[in-house]
Amino acid sequence: CSLNIVITSLGSVGLLRLVGVSWSWSLAAGLGLYLGTSSWKYFYIAARTAKRDLNGLYVLLRVKLALWRYMRNGSNILSIFAQTVKRHPNKPALIYEATGETWTFTQLDEISNSVAHWARSQGWVSGDVVALFLESRPLYVALWLGLAKVGVEAALINFSLRCDSLLHCIGVSGSRAIVFGAELADAMLDINSSISQSMVRFCTGDLSAEHLARLGAQPLEPLLATASRHPPSPCVPHKGMNDRLFYIYTSGTTGLPKAAIVVHSRYYRIAAFGHFAFRMRPSDILYDCLPLYHSAGNIIGVGQCLVHGLTVVVKRKFSASRFWDDCIKYNCTVVQYIGEICRYLLSQPVRPSEKNHKVRLAVGNGLRPSVWEAFMERFGVTQIGEFYGATECNCSIANMDGKVGACGFNSRILPTVYPIRLVKVNEDTMELVRDSRGLCMPCRPGEPGLLVGRINQKDPLRRFDGYASQESTKKKIAHNVFKKDDSAYLSGDVLVMDELGYMYFRDRSGDTFRWRGENVSTTEVEGILSNLLHQTDVAVYGVSIPGVEGKAGMAAIADVTGSFDCSSFLQNIQRVLPSYARPVFLRISPQVDTTGTFKIQKTRLQKEGFDPRLTSDQIYFLNSRAARYEAVNEELFTTIVEGRVSL
Repeated sequence: CSLNIVITSLGSVGLLRLVGVSWSWSLAAGLGLYLGTSSWKYFYIAARTAKRDLNGLYVLLRVKLALWRYMRNGSNILSIFAQTVKRHPNKPALIYEATGETWTFTQLDEISNSVAHWARSQGWVSGDVVALFLESRPLYVALWLGLAKVGVEAALINFSLRCDSLLHCIGVSGSRAIVFGAELADAMLDINSSISQSMVRFCTGDLSAEHLARLGAQPLEPLLATASRHPPSPCVPHKGMNDRLFYIYTSGTTGLPKAAIVVHSRYYRIAAFGHFAFRMRPSDILYDCLPLYHSAGNIIGVGQCLVHGLTVVVKRKFSASRFWDDCIKYNCTVVQYIGEICRYLLSQPVRPSEKNHKVRLAVGNGLRPSVWEAFMERFGVTQIGEFYGATECNCSIANMDGKVGACGFNSRILPTVYPIRLVKVNEDTMELVRDSRGLCMPCRPGEPGLLVGRINQKDPLRRFDGYASQESTKKKIAHNVFKKDDSAYLSGDVLVMDELGYMYFRDRSGDTFRWRGENVSTTEVEGILSNLLHQTDVAVYGVSIPGVEGKAGMAAIADVTGSFDCSSFLQNIQRVLPSYARPVFLRISPQVDTTGTFKIQKTRLQKEGFDPRLTSDQIYFLNSRAARYEAVNEELFTTIVEGRVSL
């Protein structure tokens, strides 16, 4: 019978029994594979992975059971949070590191109620969208939570964006209003004349009356102070687990950021998987130094507060020098990271406080194997909770048993329980490779492939909700992948699996690269740079630096007249590009190679990288401390490669 039907009828005892039964399934699957291949290798794999797979199955079923119960009861994130408030009314929910301010669960609930009443007073109704453009703080959570209480969907915008990228993100969501932080007033001034005059503007934080007038904005705090703190009447129509909660922006594989749709069930699924997979506890205090416009910070982090009742310390911006001091001050037991954060912490001078903390678990993604072990040894963190996933994907995986370097696993002995797969692609074009039946070809262990997940819109774990743009949504769906007439989500990421089913991140396909924990769209950056340089040909790509996570941005710029000025170029890009998207290296050439259809060719440029010995073109390096581009000679090249220059 259907696994879904079985799960909905199970209690906790039944769930444990089902996990026990799965052992028989695993042995049966192993026997079938053995009989089919006459190989004892599969029994070896089953013996090595059965405990891991059963734990993964238990977590999967626990989340799935909870989701089906919530769906059957007409619940959503708001009702789940309401139950959390009842359990922990006076427990600290959010602590703001910048000020030391503490919000209990009751206070968070009441302030979000004020937001809900304020939203209603503006005439916004269920399905309307409001953009949030501010740095991380507890009010950020209260804003999107309060908007959701009356059915209004928040668009969570990256506070590093400027100019055209910022305008695009506001526009693509169809926002009726924007709430921005006073710290981002200058960014708002840059685009203010380009925003529709019908869009209402609200500012949170201290901003002078003169600045507010120039922006045509109203101060938000007085409006919230006078709004009721009682629960608002339910929104009409009621929103269930499969209805929209908010939008989180993702770079995708090409072009400008896309607004990924986050429904209530997706928020719960991501938060619950992180909680159960890494064995978090009700008494844990989580240190969240990641931006709240990201799913990592707002769902995996804040989700532990809203769904599971943990106390979360919200950091305004990550600081390597303050990281462990903050953890000690607030008695944190769980921290979040991206790969770069761990490297930044390792680059700090050794200090006594770095082992005087209570942190036992670090949760995140992008951790290099070499950094992984060094991080655990130096800082005394006993568990790394590495995972792979994107905000919108249906094929997230997690490393539940601490396998160094792995971002997750899929069972080799029971692969159909979680229908994800690595499939072969053309390495040059990233097109799917198909067999004679027109189906995608699965990769063997050790063979890199594109990660895909089978779509089932009736299953909250398998559904793909896509983006605000239908065109963008269609590009992420392939058909005839596992079998005829099915559909699957294309992750855009290349992974490789070993013989035990552990998966390792290999590369990000398409026109993006990852730097400082952010996905950088080469298409977007090329467009911005080309406009700055009066439509000059520009090729943007990522280059590897030994020992450094991700790829550093490099821009090859055609300079026909020989008049390129590094100083003015840097001033311009500081105004229009976030720090992670600014090219670390420049290559100034008489021309940039293009195809017959005027597509820029990057293969040779990527191979040559920033080595001055491989080209006669002038190469420059962005010295961030000196705030200037410096010519790369052999001596500087060696210094960078040996890790003796700060990036």
